[in-house]
Amino acid sequence: MIQTDLDLKVKFLRAIGDKTRVQILDFIKDEEKTVSQIVEGIDGNQSNISQHLACLRGCGIIVGRQEGKYVYYGLRNQEIKELLSTFDNVLSQIENDVACCKNHIS
Repeated sequence: MIQTDLDLKVKFLRAIGDKTRVQILDFIKDEEKTVSQIVEGIDGNQSNISQHLACLRGCGIIVGRQEGKYVYYGLRNQEIKELLSTFDNVLSQIENDVACCKNHIS
């Protein structure tokens, strides 16, 4: 089945539209981290974090790099980092509107 550009955009937004995945992305945006570091850093459990990492990796948003017995996870590229930064900048401008929005799914 061929997915349209719109379908792919929605799929991408869903991949990053989860609270835990946003926490992971924020935590690794400046430096690669291991699963253990991510679990500790965002106060999650390893099984749950591993599932979210698999989603982000499967969608190509993050990459894993094996070093010894550890896998280090980081953002795929500079464009993803810039996207997260742009997202934060835009949100800072409209955060009151977003907070008051009654037409969203929580």
